[in-house]
Amino acid sequence: MAINRLSLSSLGESLRRFAPLLEKPRPPAGWARAIREALGMTREQLAARVGLRGPTIATLECSEARGTITLGSLEKLAQGMGCRVVYAIVPAQGRSLEDIVRDRAHDVARDRLSRVSHSMKLEEQALDRRREKQQFDRLVASLLAGSRRNLWR
Repeated sequence: MAINRLSLSSLGESLRRFAPLLEKPRPPAGWARAIREALGMTREQLAARVGLRGPTIATLECSEARGTITLGSLEKLAQGMGCRVVYAIVPAQGRSLEDIVRDRAHDVARDRLSRVSHSMKLEEQALDRRREKQQFDRLVASLLAGSRRNLWR
């Protein structure tokens, strides 16, 4: 368990560096075309550098703009321009991986307790708010201490 928490924290730290890139939208024609044009390189020149034909470069650039290009093809274009592809899946809205796990534990706890709470209310055994909150906090702590796989069922 401790290793999973360390890896979550370490991975989260690495991904935090990419967060500012979320603010920068992909150019309408795609990064490959924007960079190629900024370098002053024609499609034919890029094609010659990567061993493809000019029309194939145009097709790949269109694929990237639509979001359907493969990583391998994008990497090939990047290499031909002296660049590298940096690929990451980054938590949205400035959140961390820990935030996602904690929020999911809250959702699971809320769902589990709402079913029990409903039954208890029907049987006139409802808990007061303070006890309900304590039970919720204990369940969240238990979920976070256990296997994270149980959060995603």
